[in-house]
Amino acid sequence: MAEGDDGEKTEEPTQKKLDDAFKKGDVAKSQEVNLFFGLLAATLGVSAMSTGMSTDVVMMLRRFIAIPHDILVDEASILLLTKQVFMGAGALMFLPLLLFMVAGVIGNLVQHKPLMTTEKIKPKLNKISLLAGGKRLFSSQSIANFLKGLFKLVVVTSLIVWAVWPDKEMLRQLMTTDLNQLLYIILDMVIKVFIVALIAMAPIALADYLYQKATWMKKQRMSLKEIKDEHKQMEGDPLIKGKIRQLRMERARGRMMAEVPNAAVVITNPTHYAVALKYNDDMNVPVCIAKGIDEVALRIREVAKDNDITIVENPPLARALYASVELEEVVPTEHYKAVAQVIGYVMRLRRTIG
Repeated sequence: MAEGDDGEKTEEPTQKKLDDAFKKGDVAKSQEVNLFFGLLAATLGVSAMSTGMSTDVVMMLRRFIAIPHDILVDEASILLLTKQVFMGAGALMFLPLLLFMVAGVIGNLVQHKPLMTTEKIKPKLNKISLLAGGKRLFSSQSIANFLKGLFKLVVVTSLIVWAVWPDKEMLRQLMTTDLNQLLYIILDMVIKVFIVALIAMAPIALADYLYQKATWMKKQRMSLKEIKDEHKQMEGDPLIKGKIRQLRMERARGRMMAEVPNAAVVITNPTHYAVALKYNDDMNVPVCIAKGIDEVALRIREVAKDNDITIVENPPLARALYASVELEEVVPTEHYKAVAQVIGYVMRLRRTIG
C-alpha cells in the first residue's frame, strides 16, 4: 500500500482500540433490541396479571362509572379518593415497571458486557452547537433512522391491523358491553396486539443490531499510521526501555556477583574474560555461575580474590566457555577434559595448602 494511504481508515481495529472505545462508553447498541425486550416484558406482565389486574381495575373504575353520584366532593373525601387511586394504580403498575427495568438491563447485556462510565454524560460544546446539531439532523445516520422508523411503523401497524381485523364486529359492540366483560376483552386484545408486535419486532431488532454492529466496527477502523502510532505507544519510549533494560542487567549482574563466592574456580583470559565455575563432591559436572568480559570480568576477579577463590589463567578455555555456556548451565561435553584438568589442579592445590 502506498504511503499516501496511511491516513485512510482501511484497517480493522486493534483490540486496544476496541477496549478504549468501550471504556468511553462507545459501544454498538440498537434501540430496537431494547424496545423488543421492553415489549416482551410488557407482554409477559400483562399475560401473567390479566385475571387479577382485570378484577382490580374493575373495582377501581366501577366507582367512577357505575356510581359516580355516590362520590363525595368535599375536600377530605377528594384527598382520600386521590390517595386511594394513586396507591391502587401504583400497586397495579409495580410489577410491570419492575419487568420493564429488568428488560432494559437484559436488552443492554445481550448487546455488550456490563459498562460503567461517565463519559457519555460529560458536557460537550458540540452538543449545544447549532451547526453541529444541524449536521446531525440531516446526516446519513439520521436519514437512515427516519427510514427505519417509518418502515417499522408500517410493518408493525399492518400486522396489528391484520391480527385485529377479524374481531372488528366485536370492537363495534364494546360501547354496549358490561364493564366486567369489557376489560377482559380489552386485555385479551392488548395481549394479542403485543404478541403480533413481538413477532414483527424480532427480525427488525436482529437486523438493526447487526447493522449497528457493522456501522460501529466501520467507525472503529484505523489507518496504518494509527496502528503504527499505537504500536509505538505500547512499546514505550526507547529511552525508557533502554533504562529498564539497564536496570535489569544491573540487577542480574548483582545476583551473579553474589554467586561468585560459591565458585570452585575462576578461569580467566587473563584480563578480558572471566568464567566462574561451581563444583563440589555432590555434583557430577561443574556449573557456570558467573561470566563476563572487560569490566565485568575484572569485577569477578576482584570478588574471587576477596573470597580466596582460586583464579586460573587459561585464555583458550576462558574464551571457549564464555561463548558456549550460559549462566546456571553445566559445562558442555566438549570441554569436560579441559575443565576436569583445571578442577583437578584446584583440588590438589587446596589439599597441598590444607
